[in-house]
Amino acid sequence: MRYIVAFDQGTTGSRCIIFDKQGRIAASAARDFTQIYPAPGWVEHDPAALWETQLGVAKDALAKAGLTAADIAALGITNQRETTLVWDRATGKPIHNAIVWQCRRTAGHSDQLLNDGHEDFFRAKTGLKPDAYFSATKLAWLLDHVPNAREKAERGELAFGTADTWLIWNLTNGKTHVTDHTNASRTMLYNIHTCAWDTEILRLLNIPASLLPEVKSSSEVVAHTAVFGKEIPISGIAGDQQAALFGQACFEAGRAKNTYGTGCFLLYNTGETPVASKHGLITTMAASYGGRVQYALEGSVFIGGAIVQWLRDELNLITHAAETEAIALSVSDTNGAYIVPAFVGLGAPYWDTHARGTITGLTRGVSRAHIVRAALESMAYQTHAIVTAMTQDAQTQIKKLPVDGGACANNFLMQFQADILGVEIERPLIIETTALGAAYLAGLAVGYWSSTGDITANRGIDRTFAPQMDAQDAQRRLAGWEAAVRLTCGCP
Repeated sequence: MRYIVAFDQGTTGSRCIIFDKQGRIAASAARDFTQIYPAPGWVEHDPAALWETQLGVAKDALAKAGLTAADIAALGITNQRETTLVWDRATGKPIHNAIVWQCRRTAGHSDQLLNDGHEDFFRAKTGLKPDAYFSATKLAWLLDHVPNAREKAERGELAFGTADTWLIWNLTNGKTHVTDHTNASRTMLYNIHTCAWDTEILRLLNIPASLLPEVKSSSEVVAHTAVFGKEIPISGIAGDQQAALFGQACFEAGRAKNTYGTGCFLLYNTGETPVASKHGLITTMAASYGGRVQYALEGSVFIGGAIVQWLRDELNLITHAAETEAIALSVSDTNGAYIVPAFVGLGAPYWDTHARGTITGLTRGVSRAHIVRAALESMAYQTHAIVTAMTQDAQTQIKKLPVDGGACANNFLMQFQADILGVEIERPLIIETTALGAAYLAGLAVGYWSSTGDITANRGIDRTFAPQMDAQDAQRRLAGWEAAVRLTCGCP
């Protein structure tokens, strides 16, 4: 039997999962890496740590499974999106730490683009609203603030990439500089209609085209790597949320999923037609395969599961994430407290880059358990806001929502989500659907799976959560949440 290796290069750590033909996990390994906060609202990663941890967990997973490169049919890569790296083409050395998707250092540049009237220009071409979230202003910042960077870029000496591009560059010893449609569509530099880097945008932002990688399909052999002792085709690439959409078998228009990772991300497949959002969402490219280019509506919550890390690492209220379920269930509500985790601003549908986190409704009766419960509930409330916008944009009701990501293992959160949304929540047997989607994309490209029908047949359901809360109670809680958001955003 042969297997597929999936690299899952995330925001807080690197993971490698090895899958068999039934989509089951044969082995996995994970390592965290350091989050770097040079200033309030700024977030960086050490590029060497991204590569070294990813390579390390891959070797660990192969060793756990007792496999060698000869047992691997293909390698797929999924990654944190928008995180921006620039390196020297000759030496392969980064010119600066990676600027993480959460980083808000370029909020002023994004504001200027909006104030100059460029919002419709960018939305029409990229499907995105100018925001520090995306790669374009991060790349411009690096060119403007790293000594000699702009001069080197104009001479063609530097390379830009998101995490997938950086990994493939290292996997091929600097021979391959590529990305895929999904990651390119998150840079705010890529025209999602013409499927090309947009020359007008590059001119506006003063970014040399020589920096940019070649854009490939999400499912095709783009290179081979021999770092594990024998050549393995690299044949799947997708940004983490598009990979999860594919891993959930959402291949057709009208299918949606929500991922509870560092952030929360709801994607709705709109098929081969991009749909412009009028309610605070963005239009993006879904994973491309078999010559098909598909699109999706997306709502992005910047702080989802990361709030649990905050409870653990900064507040020391918990020791392990798994504790939060029992703690939340130990109280019947939050005693009036709400947490709006705008640590790096608010994403969809609010898009307030200057908002910062707040706790409202504090009284002497609010306890540790209430704070923990409010933290979990914040994920459900933010998801509700996105589902509402998605329903308005797509002009359809979501009747069942498939979920994935580490935080979906929390039964309290999933039940509360079902209650607040008033729809069934469907948790699959394999919640690591981000890595699974990358594996499926890689396997399809080399014939390991013959069709998407094979993938659908693999999918199993662990549990379905049905709404149980009284609708009026849910509306009362939602009203409290919206009031908290208004206070966070400084609205009257």
